[in-house]
Amino acid sequence: MTTDDVRGRLTALLGASGRGAMAGLLGVAAMTAAEKLEQRVTQRPDSYVPARALLTLLGREPAPHATPPAWNHAMHWGTGAALGALRGIWTVTGMRGPRASLAHTVVRLAVDQTLENATGVGAPPHTWPPREQVVDVMHKAAYSLATGLLADRLITPRLEVRQGVTSH
Repeated sequence: MTTDDVRGRLTALLGASGRGAMAGLLGVAAMTAAEKLEQRVTQRPDSYVPARALLTLLGREPAPHATPPAWNHAMHWGTGAALGALRGIWTVTGMRGPRASLAHTVVRLAVDQTLENATGVGAPPHTWPPREQVVDVMHKAAYSLATGLLADRLITPRLEVRQGVTSH
């Protein structure tokens, strides 16, 4: 691969990650709308675990029941943009469509749970009531579906390569 090829590839990856981040922000907006609708129906309160995880990552020690909305939004939107950038990279390299959105849902769940549990402010999902588990998966799926639809529409898979037909 020539230097120009490498530069072109890096430029495409960077552009796709930027467009993916925008798709991720719009995905967060879709997820938030779905959450607010669900909360009206179920009367489930807002969760501030994301805010407490972010504060802990930043070296702060939030109270166990702290409810800082600005930090919650920062974590919510920041994670959405970061994982949207990942989805953008997937899209430009040919990882697109429903299968990519399903995989992205798993990544979104894993990132959230890793951060929340590694910081000690969350609890493993298997300890939650089943209804809470379903709600969390549904919201993350809404995020990933919206992000994926937008990324797939905004980004051409111009770096898709078909050099092999197996994973090895």
